[in-house]
Amino acid sequence: MEFDMVVEIPAGSRNKYEMDHKTQRIRLDRTLFTATRYPADYGFVPDSLGEDGDPLDAMVLLLDEPTFPGCVIAVRPVAVFWMRDEHGPDAKVMCVPAGDHRFDHIRDIGDLPRHLRDEIGHFFDVYKALEPGKDTEIRGWQGRLHAEAEVNAAWERAAGEHF
Repeated sequence: MEFDMVVEIPAGSRNKYEMDHKTQRIRLDRTLFTATRYPADYGFVPDSLGEDGDPLDAMVLLLDEPTFPGCVIAVRPVAVFWMRDEHGPDAKVMCVPAGDHRFDHIRDIGDLPRHLRDEIGHFFDVYKALEPGKDTEIRGWQGRLHAEAEVNAAWERAAGEHF
């Protein structure tokens, strides 16, 4: 499976940017209250709908440099990170660039370094910790087949909403 994702937040940023889907502009939502930074380029899968009512969240591992808000990347999913926040279930699909042969060996969750998975999990466990009224509950990781199923389900939810 391959699809495009749109980057909202580059790796290393504390700024949380979000696509305003009505105006098609990227807005600064807030700066994280904690001293944490996004561990991977982070954004969404176009034409999808997550269980939280927003487009399905996606992250992409890049080796050299972060990209920029609005950048479209062809990706393939390798895992999904399950969590809940104050809005309900909030899955994050972990991806690698589809056309980058340096990632050919990463096909599923077992190919991701354990420390990287722990680092990403820790980020999502604490990134809202100092924000009033916001919280997270970590559920853990599952592999590529679950990630692909979540992407397909998010596309089906979006099709049912008649965007």
